[in-house]
Amino acid sequence: MLRNSDSHEGFPARGLAVSGPTRLPDKQRERDHRELRIDKVGVRGLRFPIQIQDKAHSVQNTIATIGMYVDLPKEFKGTHMSRFLEVLNAHGGMVHVENIPDILYAMQRKLNAKTAHLEMEFPFFLEKTAPVSGRRSLMDYTARFDASACGREIDFVLTVLVGVTTLCPCSKAISQYGAHNQRGTVTVQIRSSKAIWIEDLIALVEHSASSELFSLLKRQDEKAVTERAYDNPVFVEDLVRNVALKLNAHPAVTWYKVEAENFESIHNHNAYASIEKG
Repeated sequence: MLRNSDSHEGFPARGLAVSGPTRLPDKQRERDHRELRIDKVGVRGLRFPIQIQDKAHSVQNTIATIGMYVDLPKEFKGTHMSRFLEVLNAHGGMVHVENIPDILYAMQRKLNAKTAHLEMEFPFFLEKTAPVSGRRSLMDYTARFDASACGREIDFVLTVLVGVTTLCPCSKAISQYGAHNQRGTVTVQIRSSKAIWIEDLIALVEHSASSELFSLLKRQDEKAVTERAYDNPVFVEDLVRNVALKLNAHPAVTWYKVEAENFESIHNHNAYASIEKG
């Protein structure tokens, strides 16, 4: 036991050797003998501030849930997870969408990988105006970027999830007192030859449904929205076809997948449809 006179707080006692830095084993770089390449390995569920281009206000600040992955050659046991965070934080306290290719290339270099993948899912907000009262309110949507780099080639997929109202054509045709309607979700994924605004993709989907949704409606607005839906009945099949026709007419869209799911109001199940180009 050391006496107080033999040491000072925080320092070793006189006469005791101080060892140098210990070289820690790198288990991830050890040889793996199972001969199986891993397509994607990395981190998921990371939340980080991002800044995206906004058609109305030039930029929109939001929070993304991020996934970062690379391929792992068959000879290595594991990857270095901390390096993904190093790459992300090296771009500052906020990720700008324009930096996505730089982040992918940095992941390739930092982790000695041929391919790199970055996924970002985030809430996107639009100010909407009620149809009669003119009351303004914020409406939230979900958007997602999926970007990959293979060598210097970049693949980018934009996804938006849009809530809509659909009114059943069959119910309207056979019922004397109205028709059942429900809230649905349309998921659109696209590849494009040039950038497409998230707002424009949302509007394209909303114009394909019986009615768009609003976060704030007064009574006169509810009347207008209900009557609009009644005048525009669509099956879930109609919904995906309407969206697909608009995407087919867009000169910049090179590939798409459209999914619609209606949360049925008179059934204990949902209605679903999907259509894909490419």
